[in-house]
Amino acid sequence: MKKHLVMLALVCGASTMAQAATTEQRYTQACAACHASGVMQSPKKGDKAAWAPRLKKGEATLVAHVKQGYKMMPPMGLCNDCTDAEFKALIKYMSQ
Repeated sequence: MKKHLVMLALVCGASTMAQAATTEQRYTQACAACHASGVMQSPKKGDKAAWAPRLKKGEATLVAHVKQGYKMMPPMGLCNDCTDAEFKALIKYMSQ
């Protein structure tokens, strides 16, 4: 019985992971509208100079800004179902 529960958990976990969006997909769906072109003073993806002062504020502050909204960015950006881990991954993806 225990062996079957472990197998079920592995199958369900794999299924969930297959459905999860990649960071690049999330960026395209939720972030690129502003961060690809820099509209509304958003730092462009890959613009290390623009991201540097933001990164100095720390990951926790940046995630809070995304979740609460900051300056012209609406709360949750355009990703209402993103997790904190996904926001962290998106920040890293855009800032490199």
